[in-house]
This record gives sequence, structure tokens and C-alpha cells, in this order.
Amino acid sequence: MKITLLNPLEVKEEIILDNKNKLEKLGHEFNYYDSLAKDDDEIIERLKDSDIAIITNKPLSSNVICNCKNLEMIDVAFTGVDHVNLDSVKENGITLLNASGYSDDSVAELVIGLTIAVMRRFNENRKNIFDDENNSLMGETLKGKKFGIVGTGNIGIKLIELLQVFGCDILAYSRTEKEDVKAMGVKYVDLDTLLKESDIVSLHIPNNNQTKGFLGKDELDKMKDNAILINCARGSVVDNDYLAKLLNEDKLRAGIDVFDMEPPLPKDYPLRNAKNVILTNHVAFYTKEAMENRAEIVFDNIYQYLDGNVINEIKLWIR
Repeated sequence: MKITLLNPLEVKEEIILDNKNKLEKLGHEFNYYDSLAKDDDEIIERLKDSDIAIITNKPLSSNVICNCKNLEMIDVAFTGVDHVNLDSVKENGITLLNASGYSDDSVAELVIGLTIAVMRRFNENRKNIFDDENNSLMGETLKGKKFGIVGTGNIGIKLIELLQVFGCDILAYSRTEKEDVKAMGVKYVDLDTLLKESDIVSLHIPNNNQTKGFLGKDELDKMKDNAILINCARGSVVDNDYLAKLLNEDKLRAGIDVFDMEPPLPKDYPLRNAKNVILTNHVAFYTKEAMENRAEIVFDNIYQYLDGNVINEIKLWIR
């Protein structure tokens, strides 16, 4: 088979070369690129005649998929797959895999970091130091806070483990309640209860037709005054325009890593100009350790696939 790594995996080249040698010894062709393709035409050229494509978090359009006739498997070096044209994947009978779990630690740690940054008033500290302002800098501790987690998948569970060290009282909401989560001492509640009672709410849900606008005006209005919303999941699961309104009215605080578009953000984007929020540049997943994890997972996906085993498959008919 012809296997093409479309975009850099951002790991040491020796990791790529080791896997290239292994695949070639198995009788397969492996090509890789150390730069991003500039447009669809270049992507199509790179993937021409490829049976398997390894991609990252850059868009893969219907145009590309439909013009790469040999593609039978796409190996996404990312957890989310909403940057891939899923309709075309399904229509062309292509198997779609992801790298679920590669950044669990990285995302969970940034949730903690953003929460502390909001509670310890990092923005106000910076303004006092660099802009000669005189903001109040009294902060808060995580210990004893009621922390609501929406979605108890791998990242949600990793976050629970960290929060227990800080002494938080943890509530959870998920469509599927897990016995191992309950065994950790976490209490599952309905969404309304979680929003009304939590001092901090962190989102850990995917972006799909069911979750778009998951936290809209009605849900955001149910949150406690001065509560903190952390979003390291997907930007579109929140009504960010209304969130910005509540931030500017001093009703909520927030730490946000994901938006309705990829940064750089438009100058008039409401969250960019809001009060009471700390923004990061969609980097929750982006650590050295996570990049190494995902390389290991995506290559294992391929070896398993070549052996007739399909793992980490995204089953599109469930959408």
C-alpha cells in the first residue's frame, strides 16, 4: 500500500524514519512531508495514488477526498474529526480513524491552568505591572470549590483525577454514566443542577449535530453569578456571543481555548474584546508529550489496519 503523511507530526524525524523503514520492510511505500500544503491542489498532488493518508488537524475537503480515488483509510492524528468532510468520507466508503487519548493529560492540565489563571486574576496582574493600573488582585483557591464536568470521557476522567488532588467537590453530567467514575466519588447530576450549583464548569464534549450550541442563552443564564466557564473542547458548543455579553456584565468569568474559528481571531470577535476572560490559542492539546503520543497512536493504527484489525474507528453512521 502507498501511505502518505500529509502534514508534519511535530516529533523528532527519527520517529518518522523508524516507522518509514518498518513499513517499507513490510512491503509498503511511505512518503512524508515536513511542511503544510498551501491549498487543495497541493494536497491532492501529495495524496495522489495513496491508499492511506495520515492527516493532522488541518481541513480535508470534499474536493480532496473525491479526487483521491485510491483512498481507503484516513488516519487522523487528532481527537476531533470535524475538520474532515465526513459526508465525502462516508460516500466514498473510506475508513476513518483518530488518535483518541493522545492529549488527555495536556488538555486536563490546561483546564486546571486556565481555572487558576482566572481565579488568581492573571489578566489584572499583568495590567497592574505593565499598564500602571490598580486592580484588586485578591484571588481564590480551588480547594473546596464545586467543579462541574460536562462529559466524562477520557479527558473528563483525567481531569477528575487532578481535581481530587486539589480537594474539589466534583459534579458530572454525561449522557452515559460510568460506574468507574462513580467509584471515584463523583456525583452524576442533570445538566441544570450542575450549571446552577457549580463554581466552575468545564466542557468535554465533541462537536457534532447534537452538541452545537449545547450551552446557549438558557443554559448560560442558569450558571451561578461569578461562576467560571472553561472551554477546551470545541468553540461551537457554546453561544460565544452571549457568553461575551455575560462576561462584560460581570456575571460570569471564563477561560477559553477554542472559538468559532481558528485563531487569529477577527478584531470584532466578541470574546476577543470581552472582560473577565483569559484566552489561549487553541493549544490545550499542544505539548511535546502529546505530539509523541499521537505519533505512536497513528502509526499503531496503521500497523493494526495492515494486519486486518481496525482500531480507533469513527463510525460515521452513528452521527
